[in-house]
Formats: sequence, C-alpha cells, structure tokens
Amino acid sequence: MPRLPHRLLCLASAAFAAVSLQSAGAQQQEGENLAPYQMLRSLQFVQDTVVTGDHSAGEMQRYMIGAIDRRLRSVDPSVYSDPRNVDAALIYAMSGGNPSTLEYLVSRDVAGNFDNRVSDILRKYLSGQGMLVANTLKAMVPEYRNARIGPYLALVAGNVAVTNTPLEALELYDWARLTAPGTIVEEAALRRSVSIAVEADLVDKGLAYARKYARRYVHSPYASQFADLFVLLVVRHYGKEIDAPDVEGTIAFMDADRQREVYLRIARQAAIAGKNDLARYASEQATGIKGGADDRNAEQLARLYGGMADIPSDKVGDAMKAITDMPEATLSPADQALRAAAQAIADAVVRPPVAESPTQDSGANIVSTQDPVSETASSANDVSGSGSADATAVGNAAKYEADFKTYVDRGRSTLNAIDDLLKEEGTLQ
Repeated sequence: MPRLPHRLLCLASAAFAAVSLQSAGAQQQEGENLAPYQMLRSLQFVQDTVVTGDHSAGEMQRYMIGAIDRRLRSVDPSVYSDPRNVDAALIYAMSGGNPSTLEYLVSRDVAGNFDNRVSDILRKYLSGQGMLVANTLKAMVPEYRNARIGPYLALVAGNVAVTNTPLEALELYDWARLTAPGTIVEEAALRRSVSIAVEADLVDKGLAYARKYARRYVHSPYASQFADLFVLLVVRHYGKEIDAPDVEGTIAFMDADRQREVYLRIARQAAIAGKNDLARYASEQATGIKGGADDRNAEQLARLYGGMADIPSDKVGDAMKAITDMPEATLSPADQALRAAAQAIADAVVRPPVAESPTQDSGANIVSTQDPVSETASSANDVSGSGSADATAVGNAAKYEADFKTYVDRGRSTLNAIDDLLKEEGTLQ
C-alpha cells in the first residue's frame, strides 16, 4: 500500500478531529436539552454500575454529577412544575451532588414546587446539622415510603440516627435496601448495617448482613471497608458465636484473590490479638488458595502470621525459622514492624535462663549496722535503718546491678517493640 504524503495525513487527521469535536458537541448539546429527571436516571445507572464492580464508570459518574449540576441551575424554573424534576434535584443532593445547588433552587422556588419540610431537612443534613432534625426526618420517612425519594430519605435518616439510636438506624437501613435492591442505596445500607452490628456485638445480624454484602457487592470500591468490618467481627467472636463454617460461608462468595486477602487480614489481626487458633486457621486457609495474582507473597505473609501464633506453643522453633527466613524486603513497613516484634518475643521465649540468679548472689553478705545518721532510729526496726557491706559485698553488688540492668533493658526493648506494634495497629489505648 503506497504511503500518503505527510501533508495529506495531516489534513486527514484534522478532518477526523473536526468531525469528532462536532459529534461530541452535538452529544453535549443533546444532553443539555434533557430534563433533569432523565439525566438523573443516567447518573443512577452509572452509580449502580460502579458499586457492582465496573470501576471504569467512576469517571463517568463524576462527569454526570457535574453535568446534572449545570442543568439543574440553568433550566427554566417552570421545569420544576413536574414533580419528577423536583425529585431529581432532591435525589441529586442526596447522591453526592453539590449541596449549594439545592440551596440555589429552593431560594428561587417562588411557585412552591419544593416541599419546604424536605428541602429544609436536607439542607441541614448536608450542612452537618442533621442531629437538629433527627426526629422530624424519622417521622417523615413513612410519609414518603412509596415516593421516588423514599429509599434515599430512609438512608439519610439512618445516617442521622446511627449516632444515638443505632438499632433504629438498622430498621431504616433495612427499609432503604429492601426498596432499592441492586443499587448504590442498598450497597451503602448493607455496609453501614454491618458496621452497626459489629459495634453493637449483634453477631447473627452482622453475619447475615456480611453474607448479603459479599454476595452482591464484593467488587464495590467500598468493599475494603466492608472487609475491615468483617475481619473485626470474626476476630472478636471466633470460638464463641462464630466458627469456621460461618467464616467460610461468607468468604465463599468472593473470588480467589479476595478470599486470600480476607483470610490474611484475619490471620494478621488474630495474631496481634493473641487469638492463636484463629491465626493458624486463617493462615492455613490463605495458603491453600491457589491461582491468584501473587501466590508467593501471600504464602510468606501466611507463614509470618501463622508463625506468630506458634510462638507460645511447643512449635516455637519452627515459628522462629519461619519468621527469620522471611525476606524483609517483601514485607510492607507495617509487616516489617510486626516481624521485628514477633522475632523479639520469640527470642525471649527460647533464650535459656541465666545460670546465676541475681537475686541469689551468694557473695552479697549484707551486714546490718546502726544508722549513723538517725540517732532516733530503733535498732529493732530494719526498715527505718540502713545497711552497709564489706568490700566483697560491694563488688558483688556492682556485678548484680550490671546484670540486672542488662536484664531489665532487654525486657524493656521487647516490651517497647510490642508497644510500638500495638500503637501502629491502633489497639493500644
């Protein structure tokens, strides 16, 4: 195929660019002519797509929020005589939109298209004053139960109630997710329900919510937050209200990479919390999952956490080897600190006892004498008197002090390493 002259190529490229710009401009102009409720449907579709796993739609979500914001402000006020457009403005405000836009629209609503009760409540909520209208908001939810804004209003009411009445917030979240299945509303309601159940030690409810979330939204960009909550629930209650089938029943809905990641998180937190049986179990589960993107690194982490669990057992030698043989460069800074602390503890466990006990130094022959300073001290009261020693005793006492200082410093170093680790994990109060 003959090559086109460079000038013709430039002309062709310019023509293609002009056509593309014209097409983009036409699409933008067409979008700007849509009614607000029609644009909101597109935003809802994009948001629901994001929480179900299509993270590439995140950029489109940001674009749609900006486009709807401009449209809501620029349309003729008569557009809001259609209740669908009023609802679109309210839902936009509750879906991460610009709060000042709702303020702008309400201040110009001379026709009374907006329900002042709803708009006032949302304005306070969006400005961080939701607690001032908590009771009013809760009472308004049943009134709008069958309206388009109903699920969003219930979600907002739950967000306000969670601080003082978490059980009421659970009820509001249940209603929100049941009336908006498969949407960003359900994702948010489920995730926040797991959080409430964990904090309130509602184990059965927490497991039920966790299974629903794992089945539907494990690919959500907020799934990492859910994983943290689930790990906390398991570590707190494993061996009591939660057993291995409960853990596996939730993690089974995840793909291999996420299964292994969650098991490793459980193993790590369990090892730090001293839940050694759980740490061993989770480490073994993580090691048994193959076919992921980073098998080798996962196996190393599983050995580290499992080795920590074996330190207090008769397998401390194997644990020491697993910990010391691990390449430090492959660990994150947090895991490097964890490895160092575990190694310090293991060293202290396997270190043989000192042959001579400082508290039983046979050369320290202390001779009781009368206190040369206090003449009033009774000779029968050893506590109020002071003792002196001969030269040999003084030398042995110096040896005792040096040995004891070494012993104390070594112990203090170990404790400091553990304290630093716990501070880093946020478990030291």
